Amino acid sequence: MTTATTTTIDWPAFASTDDELDVICKLSRFYGSDPSIVLAGGGNTSCKIGNRLYVKASGTSLAIMERDSFVKMDRDKFNALANATLDEDSGTREAQYKAAINDARCEPQRGQRPSVEVLLHHLVPSTYVIHSHATIVNTLACHENGKQLAQEIFGDDIVWLPYVDPGFILAQTLKEALEEYAARAGGRTAKAILMANHGLIVFGDDPDTIRANTGEVLEKIAARLGDNWQTSSFGGVKCVDDAAAVVRVIGPALRGLLAEDPDRLKFVTIDDSDIALGMVGTESGKAIACAGPMTPDQIVYCNSYPLWFQTRVDESEDDLITRLRKAIDQHTKETRYPPKVVLVTSVGLFAVGDDFKSADTTREVYLDAIKIMAGATRLGGINYLSDRNRLFIENWEVEAYRKKVAAASGSGSGRAKGKVAIVTGAAQGFGLEISQGLARAGAHVALTDLNEQAAVSEGDQLSAELGKGRAVGMSIDVTDSESIGNCIDQVVRKYGGFDLLVSNAGVLKAESVKTQSEHDFDFVTDVNYKGYFLCVQRAAPILATQHKANPAYMSDIIQINSKSGLVGSNRNFAYAGSKFGGIGLTQSFAMELIKDGVKVNSICPGNFFDGPLWSDPETGLFVQYLNAGKVPGAKTVDDLKRFYESKVPMRRGCKPADVMKAILYLIDQQYETGQAVPVTGGQEMLR
Repeated sequence: MTTATTTTIDWPAFASTDDELDVICKLSRFYGSDPSIVLAGGGNTSCKIGNRLYVKASGTSLAIMERDSFVKMDRDKFNALANATLDEDSGTREAQYKAAINDARCEPQRGQRPSVEVLLHHLVPSTYVIHSHATIVNTLACHENGKQLAQEIFGDDIVWLPYVDPGFILAQTLKEALEEYAARAGGRTAKAILMANHGLIVFGDDPDTIRANTGEVLEKIAARLGDNWQTSSFGGVKCVDDAAAVVRVIGPALRGLLAEDPDRLKFVTIDDSDIALGMVGTESGKAIACAGPMTPDQIVYCNSYPLWFQTRVDESEDDLITRLRKAIDQHTKETRYPPKVVLVTSVGLFAVGDDFKSADTTREVYLDAIKIMAGATRLGGINYLSDRNRLFIENWEVEAYRKKVAAASGSGSGRAKGKVAIVTGAAQGFGLEISQGLARAGAHVALTDLNEQAAVSEGDQLSAELGKGRAVGMSIDVTDSESIGNCIDQVVRKYGGFDLLVSNAGVLKAESVKTQSEHDFDFVTDVNYKGYFLCVQRAAPILATQHKANPAYMSDIIQINSKSGLVGSNRNFAYAGSKFGGIGLTQSFAMELIKDGVKVNSICPGNFFDGPLWSDPETGLFVQYLNAGKVPGAKTVDDLKRFYESKVPMRRGCKPADVMKAILYLIDQQYETGQAVPVTGGQEMLR
């Protein structure tokens, strides 16, 4: 590909046996994987085979297109539609147009809906059509004198389309422009079509033509833009001294203030890259950002207007939240919609969604809009959509449908849907199983562990299974307050805050009180007891901020304790003592933090005999207990396991699924705090 793009995949290999659908699939995936050309699954592709047109189904992503991702259309019906006269009323006309293109489907039983630009694809006189919203192209397409500048850059190699309503009117405008170009060009074929405030159409009868013409368009505009256009077009940048402290308040506050359901807060992801700061850190940024939208994608994914918010030096958290609430209310009243993008002066871009995928899509699309504004400014000035054109897109059912289909796979389902959870000690054992259980119950999960590599690997696997951003692995040392704070800051930056802390990290050193070293005793106490305190101390302010913003909201802290927190443990006093102390902390935290809407409970599992804590062949408890002679007469690990299983009325060890049921119960239960819930198979019972 060209130097003007950032695609990370290689140009596809095309075989002589490939038919047109094979070729368009490969082209779709190639261009759809390049974020400088396609964002949020946008853009459309098609190919023609005889009197059939195969066009991308609405709501599908170009990056993953397969043969059955295309809708098969009847071109004969499109010929009639292209020459039809539809109603002058825009609403009636669009209904007629939508009915006509749906009627042109050859296989309506598949339930696919063709791209609304399908007639446009039919009219372009080439086998393959690639319609994208390339960032560099839109710096020119959204330029106030775009047509003149395009002619200066490309001469007569392109067709320029003025901005008109998408759908039927756009197709009619293209038809006229192509006829006019053909009459003027004497048989020459244009290299591309530039669409004002919209994007790029490249077409050809073979992949090499598509590649060459796309590269030429992008490189010529890039050459005109020059260097550093994305970050230095609005003037000098200023940043606040302690942006992290501002993020810790605004991210959680936005989650609560924008929530439509007090049981399910919003997701807020933060971007303070050089591109974002290139706008929010400048004096001219507010006027440029708030002047209006430039493209349909910006309206659909970001709403037409961002909320611009200015922090104040030495402002209290309560005062900031009060001002932010008023700003959101005023913005919603003036624009009809709550903000999806909040631009905080000299801090960054806060993007809002119902899950991480939607919030991150909003972030990506608005960051792209900043690049477009920067490029158009560098070229001479921005052409915003008119109020009439903006309102058309805001009220357009087709775009609402596209967004709904694209978002359908973003969030999970289950009892923990919409929750953000932090799990400590999550790289293995109970912690890993809890993380997996929460994610599969619909939560977004931060797997945190001293073993960062394993936590990251497990988080990546969960996201690969469940969707982008559904899990993330992070480093944490629960005995180090700074490490915990850094970890929580990362969670806030990614999700805006969190709803559940599962304090699971724990260690065990089993030995006689007569011989155990002070070092080993301190190690167990630091992780199990002090570590729980430090995690709660760092987590509580974030949860309190969310509650201030939304007083009906309640969050959870759950400590994974042990049956050894309920009854003493022979030759395991350090562990039992730390767990007894943990229940004391739970009861005390519960009394203090309920005013912040935080429920604090412990779960006391029985022995997880199959986990690494017990069964690791080198460091597991079975080996430790065998070496310590804790069970008289036991000669093997199997002897020990049978002995401990015999002490459980249900004759088995505790399983992760047993603990998950208790976690989900405590989340659901709105009238329970300060409890220690046994999950022991009857071995230890409530007293």
